[in-house]
Amino acid sequence: MSFQDKVVLVIGSSSGIGAATAIKFAEEGAKVAIVGRKKQKLEEVAKKCGNPLVLVADISKDEDVKRIISETLREFGKLDILINNAGIGGNVSILAENAMQTFDQVMTTNLRAIVYLTNLAAPHIVKTKGNIINISSVAAYRAIGKESFSYCTSKAALDHFTRAVAQELAESGVRVNVINPGPVVTDFVMNMGLPAEVQDAAWKKAATLTALQRVSIPEEIADLILFTASDKARGITGSSFVSDNGMLLKLGNI
Repeated sequence: MSFQDKVVLVIGSSSGIGAATAIKFAEEGAKVAIVGRKKQKLEEVAKKCGNPLVLVADISKDEDVKRIISETLREFGKLDILINNAGIGGNVSILAENAMQTFDQVMTTNLRAIVYLTNLAAPHIVKTKGNIINISSVAAYRAIGKESFSYCTSKAALDHFTRAVAQELAESGVRVNVINPGPVVTDFVMNMGLPAEVQDAAWKKAATLTALQRVSIPEEIADLILFTASDKARGITGSSFVSDNGMLLKLGNI
């Protein structure tokens, strides 16, 4: 798959799925803009992406969202593909006093920021007849884990947002799809503040929850993202792609 001279904006690309995706797009000839909150990690990813545009930003802040889009357009003059990959967890009981604070934080990053990025990017993607890919989770299909209502709700809403926008933008020749990974070995667990031994145990437990008895690595999801963004998927829009090693099969999809 060649993305020669395509401009790809990868949100949440300082590690994990986003980093792997940015690197693969660059290897296929794309001009890449990478976005994350941690400058040092972004700079490490940038070394593997040729000469990317590096944007240190927090997408929960409207001014940063505006800057991401404006600086990408200023640097490259156009936008072909938007990968909305950023997301946070936030386990909390619905009975907790801080339930709404946690819910608002999760929804701001996992949904509202994606909506705003899409709102600002879509007019430019219409011009290039490009496409948008949102990274969701199998948590959109069923509640996974205790006290996970905020995260699950945000991902279910992201899936339906994808379908609604896909329907609207189809008449402009723009495709919009969503990818729903199961467990993937990334910094996500580490970012929840868990010690190393607990993280290792968490990944081992996650593997037992899948039919294939394994968890994915970021490059697997990146491969699916590149396929979905390519002309090989030119007839696909409004679709959800589950890559979960059979987790939903094992748990019983609902």
